[in-house]
Amino acid sequence: MRREQILNGAVLLGLIAVPLWAWSSGEPFIITLATKVAVLGLAGVGLNIALGTGGLVSLGHAAFFGIGGYAMGILASHAQQYVPLFEWPLLVEGTKSMPVIWLVAIVFSGLAALLIGALSLRTSGVYFIMITLAFAQMLYYFAISWPAYGGEDGMAIYVRNSFPGLNTLDPIQFFAITFVILCMTLWFNARLVRSPFGTALAAARQNAERVEAVGIDPYKLRLAAFVISGMITGLAGALFADLNRFVSPTMFGWHLSGELIVFVILGGTGRLLGPVVGAAIFITLEHVLGGISEYWQIFLGVLLLGVVLVARGGVIAVIAGKGVAHD
Repeated sequence: MRREQILNGAVLLGLIAVPLWAWSSGEPFIITLATKVAVLGLAGVGLNIALGTGGLVSLGHAAFFGIGGYAMGILASHAQQYVPLFEWPLLVEGTKSMPVIWLVAIVFSGLAALLIGALSLRTSGVYFIMITLAFAQMLYYFAISWPAYGGEDGMAIYVRNSFPGLNTLDPIQFFAITFVILCMTLWFNARLVRSPFGTALAAARQNAERVEAVGIDPYKLRLAAFVISGMITGLAGALFADLNRFVSPTMFGWHLSGELIVFVILGGTGRLLGPVVGAAIFITLEHVLGGISEYWQIFLGVLLLGVVLVARGGVIAVIAGKGVAHD
């Protein structure tokens, strides 16, 4: 455990060092890549609460990612057009304030997770996977058929939203915002896992019948974990939309849900910084190999296959010396 904690610290220091080097060298694109790692790593941390701690294999977490993104897009588009969202029964206007947008994204993602989880968690196994996928696809097709907000083409936000005291158009300052949020979420995740709730959730993953026998309802545990997971993923979606200044139905796509699962598996399921490491590996391969061949996913597939077959604890567990599978 001590070695893994040192490794976690090294990962965070590396995530800071790369954009600082890029900033001093005048390489804003590298800062954007580091910001993308932080944002997608945050989404993976959200999924890891459900998947790594709760054992819930969700193929529909893009639903919450997309809701967070559209929360940002809708509020910001109304603000830039000076058109209120609605005027009755209350006057609700758009906003360019990041904290307000984050709050809206978290609330609506949490409500969606509560509804989806309440229905999906009545099943298990492959049925749970397919129901979560179905909900995400429903939202994907709804977004495509929503012409008020761009439909299939999505919508652009011309100026990045604001944060008090910072220039969010400066890549290094926007990275700082995302990095601080990531660190706060990692701290929350670590406390959650060590709390009585986290212990009970892990126990329910291993043996739900025994947990129920001592008077704890596994369904409520999993639902609470699913909602927390969805809220964090929704926050990541709002940040991702702000990073790109663009929102589209692809944020609800099943392939994005698959990528989040890949992040978690590559870095290490249940590992605190597993999703961040997985996101860093994925984005690095995409950037380096994507310029060489359009079939760069083949190399990703080989790496993922090796992790699943040989290093089941993920990259972090292998480096920490406890992730190699033995027959």
